[in-house]
Amino acid sequence: MHDQPKYRVLRPVDQIGSINDGRSARPLVEGVVARGQLKDDVEFYTGRLRQAAQSGSASAAPQPGAASPQAEQASPQTYQGFVTEFPMPITASDLDRGEERFNIFCAVCHGRMGDGLGMIVKRGFRKPPSFHDERLRNAPVGYFFDVETNGFGAMPDYASQVPPEDRWRIIAYIRALQLSQRGTLADVPPSEREKLSAGAPQPGTEKQEEHR
Repeated sequence: MHDQPKYRVLRPVDQIGSINDGRSARPLVEGVVARGQLKDDVEFYTGRLRQAAQSGSASAAPQPGAASPQAEQASPQTYQGFVTEFPMPITASDLDRGEERFNIFCAVCHGRMGDGLGMIVKRGFRKPPSFHDERLRNAPVGYFFDVETNGFGAMPDYASQVPPEDRWRIIAYIRALQLSQRGTLADVPPSEREKLSAGAPQPGTEKQEEHR
């Protein structure tokens, strides 16, 4: 068995019948798509509008930290070709999943509040921009997806670690973090407002608590 004629996968050979291109494994027939790799939903898999993705014309603001502070605070109009709406429904369970993935993959640099004060920053590494900066609060969701997929500046890409569905869920949670720092009572559904007032301290009791 050990000495019988055979080809070893991907090991170059001189000739197989009429094939003499030096490969024992044959390439895929043109047009063949592996199962689960069709990815015809361009917006979902790239975060870019179909026309921009095909032409490669999507562009974003200058790299934070590598340009002037004025450039870092570039206007939202500098984001061109990215999708502005989530290409999948976002539910409460998706937000929970996004929070979990964010705390695993993102919080170490960006901090659990998204303020750029993660643990590695406290140890002296470069501080990423805060998600609460005006520039990123106005950035389209497709821009965040593009950064997660391809990396940006000192940040590596997370395409192999985080599947596309979870990348969108992380972005949904980032939007929730951004809203949490600027939300008002009007943003809270009337049915939920009583819970806020129920948990708040009663006027005049704060100082009493301090002197106990």
